[in-house]
Amino acid sequence: MASSKLKALWNHPAGPKTIHFWAPTFKWGISIANIVDFSKPPEKISYPQQVVVTLTGLIWSRYSTVITPKNWNLFSVSVAMAGTGLYQLNRKIRHDYISEAKEVHAKE
Repeated sequence: MASSKLKALWNHPAGPKTIHFWAPTFKWGISIANIVDFSKPPEKISYPQQVVVTLTGLIWSRYSTVITPKNWNLFSVSVAMAGTGLYQLNRKIRHDYISEAKEVHAKE
């Protein structure tokens, strides 16, 4: 039974014998790098970079569900990219705007 499932995965149109498997698999490196950057100080986060990571994740997650064959590996990595990008943008915005507003109120 496990052998037949592995064989089906191996021969799937988006399986390990195709670029449709390997490109999203290597794309996980971007999400992992973004997760590692969670410990980076917020002032070192780049708005343009995180906007691009987020938009890329959102666009490709939608695309991965409308193509044939459906590529769930691409979908999962794209959702992870969008999520980590949104989290980093949230950290940056909170640092730049919310902490500044608190400092202004503290000085008054």
